[in-house]
Amino acid sequence: MRILILSSFLILALSCRSAAAGELRVLDLFDGTTITGEVQSLSNGIYTVKSESLGIIKIEASKIQSIHAISSSAGTRTGNVGSVGEMKSLQGKMLGNTEIMSLILTLQNDPEFKKILEDPEIMKAVNAGDIAALQANPRFMKLLNNATVKEIGGKIN
Repeated sequence: MRILILSSFLILALSCRSAAAGELRVLDLFDGTTITGEVQSLSNGIYTVKSESLGIIKIEASKIQSIHAISSSAGTRTGNVGSVGEMKSLQGKMLGNTEIMSLILTLQNDPEFKKILEDPEIMKAVNAGDIAALQANPRFMKLLNNATVKEIGGKIN
């Protein structure tokens, strides 16, 4: 169970690294709708998105097929931030890769990582999938510079 928590934590950490605050995203919904806006948070399976044309809207994660970054230079889609299914797929890939699992296991013994896992505010945001809250937390954001977290990110990209 602790490994699932660690892998979920790392997925959110890597999502935070790739989903900088204020960055525009394209959300492709299963019904064919495309929405462009800033993803402000994910809490209890609901994304809050700030769209220039629609204002602040809430979208159930189950209705989102994918989320893509927009390259500011060309206005094109870049790296996929991920849908709920893609997040689960990524977690499965992490859990099935012995090299990544070895790195994850070393993190559970890292004193700084342990402190983060014991922080109730951070764990509440992790459990809710609240990327905005995690991005606003300096202790969590410092973790993104951890060499092992960076190595894991490099292996799953």
